Formats: sequence, C-alpha cells, structure tokens
Amino acid sequence: MARADFYLIDKPRFREEPLLLVCELARKAFDANLYTLVLARDGAQAEALDDLLWSFDPDAYIPHQIAGSDDDEDEAVVLIAAPGSDAALRPLVINLRDAAVEGTFDRVLEVVPADPAARAPLRERWKHYQSRGFDVKKHDM
Repeated sequence: MARADFYLIDKPRFREEPLLLVCELARKAFDANLYTLVLARDGAQAEALDDLLWSFDPDAYIPHQIAGSDDDEDEAVVLIAAPGSDAALRPLVINLRDAAVEGTFDRVLEVVPADPAARAPLRERWKHYQSRGFDVKKHDM
C-alpha cells in the first residue's frame, strides 16, 4: 500500500529555514538507500535546496543534483526537479508544490508550512491521497 506522510513544520530551526527539514528527509532517504525525487516549487527553490544539501551538515554527503543539469542524473540518489523538467517519478517523492503528486510511487512526503493560513491546500491533498487508498500519516517536526 502506498503511503503519504505529512510533516508539519513546528520546531524553530525548521520555521526559520523550511528547506532544512527537506534536507533531513533526504538524508533519511539516502541512509535507507531510497532513490528520491524532490518536486521543488520553482527554479529558485531547486537552486536553494541544491546549495543547502551541500552545506547543512558537514558530516553528511548526499549525492544529489537538479534534473536536467547533467546526463548522469540516474546516479544521483536525490534528484531535485523544478516545474517543467521531465524527471520521472521515483519510489519516494518529497513534494514542495501546491498540487498532489499524480502517478505511481511508493511513498510521498508532504512538507506542511508553519503558517496555518498556508495549510488549506494540504487538507485537500490529504483527502486526495486518502481517496486513492494511501495510508496517510501526520508527523510534527
């Protein structure tokens, strides 16, 4: 059964820099040897995440790259896709966009903003994944 996990940003360090949570999720995926696709909201967010994955932890190296920037993207455990790139879905998808992820994958991680006003679209996504038969869970981060 496919899973959808919603990570609610709560801790101050994630409130200040939400992409740090994405880095932590990517590290867990890498440690579990899960090929991951991060669906970035836009090109600027993709670049920011790319930079942060290099620097967020001096002891962690997570092979990653932005989709379309290299021919060897199959080698990168974490692939970051800006809208408009034609990156294929992977078993694990971290979704930073407004729309639910469509297609075939094992698990999706949805990062929920700290601002309650920004959470309305996520309620719709929760219902969407439930209607598709996903096992849906919430995690306070």
